[in-house]
Amino acid sequence: MKILFQHLKKYRMQTILSTLFVAVMVASQLWQPKLLQQVLNAIMEDKMDEITSIGIILVAVAVVGLIAGIFNTILSAKIAQGVGADIRESSFRKVQTFSFSNIERFSTGNLVVRQTNDITQVQNLVMMSLQSLTRIPIMFIGSFILAMVTLPALWWVIILLVVLVVLIVMITFGAMGKHFAKIQAFLDKVNAIAKENLAGMRVVKSFVQEDNELKRFSDTSDKLTRHTIIVGTLFSVMIPAFMLVSNLAIVVSIYFVGDMVKDDPTVIGAIASFMNYLMQIMMAIIIGGMLTMMASRAFISLGRISEVLNTDADIKYDKDAPEEDLTGSVEFKHVSFRYEGDEQNALSDISFKASPGEMVGIVGATGAGKSTLAQLIPRLYDPSEGEVLIGGKNLVDVNKNTLRKTVSLVLQRAILFSGTISDNLRHGKQDASEDDMEKATSIAQAKEFIERQDKIYDAIVEERGNNFSGGQKQRLSISRGVIGDPKILILDDSTSALDARSEKLVKEALNKELNDTTTFIIAQKNFFCDSCR
Repeated sequence: MKILFQHLKKYRMQTILSTLFVAVMVASQLWQPKLLQQVLNAIMEDKMDEITSIGIILVAVAVVGLIAGIFNTILSAKIAQGVGADIRESSFRKVQTFSFSNIERFSTGNLVVRQTNDITQVQNLVMMSLQSLTRIPIMFIGSFILAMVTLPALWWVIILLVVLVVLIVMITFGAMGKHFAKIQAFLDKVNAIAKENLAGMRVVKSFVQEDNELKRFSDTSDKLTRHTIIVGTLFSVMIPAFMLVSNLAIVVSIYFVGDMVKDDPTVIGAIASFMNYLMQIMMAIIIGGMLTMMASRAFISLGRISEVLNTDADIKYDKDAPEEDLTGSVEFKHVSFRYEGDEQNALSDISFKASPGEMVGIVGATGAGKSTLAQLIPRLYDPSEGEVLIGGKNLVDVNKNTLRKTVSLVLQRAILFSGTISDNLRHGKQDASEDDMEKATSIAQAKEFIERQDKIYDAIVEERGNNFSGGQKQRLSISRGVIGDPKILILDDSTSALDARSEKLVKEALNKELNDTTTFIIAQKNFFCDSCR
């Protein structure tokens, strides 16, 4: 709740106005039955002047209530959307500070659900709260008192109605509550399975695993559906139960005041007013129950969002560290590293030093820790023991911008973002000119296929670069890595999709154009590392 209130502060004035509009709307709704009673009494007494004047007032009050309700809805929607956007931005900004280990702890699919579905639940709660939180107590208390004043003899009908409606709300919403957490959990699983299958569709099809994956998805989806149906069933039972109780209350009320109409025809107006207030009492309880149900689900979502926002990044940078130019020297001093939850070290007591401009090859079998070592240099992870130094400075003392400017990492799995080729290249250097792009793509042997595109560097890149081959994506990824002329370049098996000729040309270009750059080449084969240390 603390996080929600923090984001609502920005909309304090709009929230106050929204609450005032609710108060006007409820006052209008409470006044209308009394005016209706007066109109009916005037009809029974054949007072045409009163019918007209009171009728005009009744219409005016209804119109004022309608206008207040419209403005309340508009303000509520704006505030809810604004709060949702602010929380989404805060959450996304927080995720951007996470280290790899933070993200692995949550999982990508889980974070996506928290960024979308969970925030939508909170948005819905904010909107309904602004529309109903003030309305419920005013309407309930006001209708209760006015119903008592209108027909005091039927006080017991009011009490009975309240007790029955509250019981229905408690039973149904109480039964629903335990299913909401399960719905969120299964929603996470459904999203994760769908994401895995869409990303690995080629693997699924090549191993003819469509049926197995469909069964895995269907089993999880069925569990989600089962809990959702239970909630829907309880909700569908609740509404007819409310209608039954309200109709019984009306019938009982008419039965007990029927004889009074013979003696005083104006009692008809009182009955009409009384029944309106009964309906308003019931509606206040129903809306309160719905708000409670929505709140119970939203609080689960809010807790999941808070978990993200309150998670401290494993890797923290010294805010007071100045931006500076570092040399390309890299030194490991007795570095050991262990992944969270693992009992054994991925790296143990690693020590070496690479001088500026040196090309260092790291060759080894799968699982030997090559990529782990590479990811310690740009500080994607911190070592469990020992120190990693760049330009003679411990990474924990280096400014974040300095580190990102000094070190460039090109991963084996080439990740491209939707947009254009130039957009992707400018991830490596924001103010990159076309000359910078031509130089970088020439080094990566990407210039030839880029120039075959209709719009060259403004050619469209689809989601995850799906309109390019594996080799083309790797060459674009290398281009992005070298465009900023880094002091340290790490190629983590990033030429695995290139043919031998292209791989050789890339290496020659790196030696020629980036001879002052310290280059780490990680590979399973020795060919690309022949002249490396």
